[in-house]
Amino acid sequence: MTTSQLHIALLAFPFGSHAAPLLTLVQEITPFLPSNTIFSFFNTSNSNTSIFSKTPNQENIKIYNIWDGVKQGNDTPIGREAIELFIQSTPTNFEKSMKEAEEETGVKFSCIISDAFLWFSSEFANKMNIPWIAFWTAGSCSLSIHLYTDLIRSNDETLLKIPGFSSTLKMSDMPPEVIAESLNGPMPSMLYNMALNLHKANAVVLNSFEELDPIINKDLKSKLQKVLNIGPLVILSSNNVFLDANSDESGCIHWLDNQKERSVVYLSFGTVTTLPPNEIIAIAEALEDKKMTFIWSLRDNGVKILPKGFLERTKEYGKIISWAPQLEILAHRSVGVFVTHCGWNSILEGISYGVPMICRPFFGDQKLNSRMVESVWEIGLQIEGGNFTKSGTISALSTFFNEEKGKVLRKNVEGLKEKALEAVKLDNGSSIENFKVLVELVKCHKLT
Repeated sequence: MTTSQLHIALLAFPFGSHAAPLLTLVQEITPFLPSNTIFSFFNTSNSNTSIFSKTPNQENIKIYNIWDGVKQGNDTPIGREAIELFIQSTPTNFEKSMKEAEEETGVKFSCIISDAFLWFSSEFANKMNIPWIAFWTAGSCSLSIHLYTDLIRSNDETLLKIPGFSSTLKMSDMPPEVIAESLNGPMPSMLYNMALNLHKANAVVLNSFEELDPIINKDLKSKLQKVLNIGPLVILSSNNVFLDANSDESGCIHWLDNQKERSVVYLSFGTVTTLPPNEIIAIAEALEDKKMTFIWSLRDNGVKILPKGFLERTKEYGKIISWAPQLEILAHRSVGVFVTHCGWNSILEGISYGVPMICRPFFGDQKLNSRMVESVWEIGLQIEGGNFTKSGTISALSTFFNEEKGKVLRKNVEGLKEKALEAVKLDNGSSIENFKVLVELVKCHKLT
């Protein structure tokens, strides 16, 4: 079995928006590696089907379906049950498939790049004496919070001691796994073990840019071997896979072309989140009451909840689509505000295109992201009371279209957009320099 060829093991966490960014990372580093480099992508069958169906054929990527923890003949679980069954099946499901990949290719692994959640990758890499690169798919703010889990759990007042956060940070903003009653559950345990083991990674890679959270990044660098912010990937992309002129099947870009500059409210809550019926109605009533120009990504089950006659009454100034080409929409001059669930990809995309935000977080790191948007970066607002009401939605929208504060928030996000663009400048951008370090580390066959 040869060791002279690069063979990169890619270990994905198959839920939420985790696996797709790992694939994007592969697409970014591929042009800078030898042409015979092999990538073996380990992920569950369902997740592989989802992400590779949207991607052109990747000849250098070998796809392996690992066991998802569901016993043959059992119904396919959803939500938390599916996540917990998968976690319980690790790490043996990865280990088994990785052995198969080495035997099939005849090439030993030279590097492991894994989702940071998969902390046991450090043990695999240690046995093989090869680099482990952990990919944190969220922001440096949430990574920092996980590394401070023990401190946070010891005392409410310790939140004030974490570098880089606003004094308005609350326990209720914390990711639920950090403040869970017990750290023994599958998900809290996985993330706690990640926090305890991440210092073993030869590098931790983030889809962000250093200038967004300089104090937090300085603190992370004091705790981890290497911290490599290489984003925003959405504007770093070397192959322009993000902005797709042919992706406007619903005609929304053509529709936006006919709207006034910064006049449109864009609403989208990701692919996982489903708004409660009362909140869908509240948003609809607010948009109609204010006659706001809007484009709303809402699946069919949500459309059925809309007030009777809403679509007909708002057809002159509103557009509802089941799937949105989000990057193309955010990049459009007519979009004035982004109403979002605060998933990290959406936050970073809003910043990258200079669009201020109205935040309605649901789970995971979203509440923390929302707090950063409002209180640290000051580029948006959290919705009053934590969920949509007609009056709260009208109040938030009025801030951006009728009040001086909205102009300040817009100016702040445009400032961060400029910093993001600086970070990916080819001559000396911080993310470009970090990207070069990443490529060199991936090229290492063995650790000295």
